[in-house]
Amino acid sequence: MSILVRFPPADVTTETYDESVRHAREMVDFPPDGLEYHVAFMTDEGVRVSEIWDSVEQFQSFGEQVMPLLAELGIELTGEPEIIPVHNIIRR
Repeated sequence: MSILVRFPPADVTTETYDESVRHAREMVDFPPDGLEYHVAFMTDEGVRVSEIWDSVEQFQSFGEQVMPLLAELGIELTGEPEIIPVHNIIRR
């Protein structure tokens, strides 16, 4: 079952986000197996990220690889990522 993951980062700028993507591409298999969509968008609190994954297991496996990288860049989460089962996906 696919899942939607919403991340609650603290005060991430577009520059920091872009740097994290650049480093992820260099250091880990990116985009990772199981990642269907990765969407970054701006809010009043800064950059937010939502992703669609094929499974919780694939998301967790990638998280083990990428969390040390994010910590190295000073990107912190204000809480646990929200994981929501996906009921339906419609593509164009």
